[in-house]
Amino acid sequence: MSLRLGDIAPNFQAQTTAGDIDFYEYLGNGWGILFSHPADYTPVCTTELGRTAHLQDEFAKRNTKVLAVSVDPLDKHKGWVNDINETQHVDVQFPIIADENRVVADLYDMIHPNASETFTVRSLFIIGPDKKVKLMITYPASTGRNFNEVLRVLDSLQLTANYSVATPADWKHGEDVIVVPAVSTEAAIEKFPKGVTIVKPYLRYTPQPDLED
Repeated sequence: MSLRLGDIAPNFQAQTTAGDIDFYEYLGNGWGILFSHPADYTPVCTTELGRTAHLQDEFAKRNTKVLAVSVDPLDKHKGWVNDINETQHVDVQFPIIADENRVVADLYDMIHPNASETFTVRSLFIIGPDKKVKLMITYPASTGRNFNEVLRVLDSLQLTANYSVATPADWKHGEDVIVVPAVSTEAAIEKFPKGVTIVKPYLRYTPQPDLED
C-alpha cells in the first residue's frame, strides 16, 4: 500500500555511508527528508546529491536531516561519493542508504514498474517531528529535482505547523502569508498584530508571523 499525506512514515534499519542507522533514532525530534535516486554513477543523480550537499547548512538551519537511498550496494555508494565530491565540488556528509534488498524502496513505494522494474524513481518525502509524512514529490528519472523548491516547501511546512496560516502560490520566505479560514477576521486581527489585509472574507493576508519587525 502506498503512503499518503498524514500517514506515519515507516521506520527501518539500514546500512549507510555514515554507518548503520535506525531511521527514527537518526531523525530524533527533528524534521527529515528521505529521497531516492535511480542509480549510482549516473549523471542526473550525481548533480542531485551534489546539490543536496551544497545545501547541507541550509537543511541544518531548519533542524532537518537528509538521507538518500537507492538499491545500490554500500561499497558502490562509497566509491560514488568520491565522484560526487570531485565533480560537484562538495563534501557529502549526509547518509546514503544501501537498499539492495529493497526494504526501504518497498516501504516507501519507490519502485514504479511502469517506469522501471529495477531502479527507484526520484521520490522525496518530508517527514515531521511527529514522524508523519508531510510532503511527497515524485519525478521521472530524466528530470533532476529543484532543491530550492524543497527548501521553500520545508519553510512553508515548518511555518504553517506553528501558526494559523497557509502560504499562497509561489510564496517565498519573508513574504506575506494567508490567514486560514478557521480563524475569524476578528480573531485574526487580535492574533496577528502586524496587521491583516482583507481582500475577500475568505482571502486575508498577514506578514509572516515568525519574523521580527
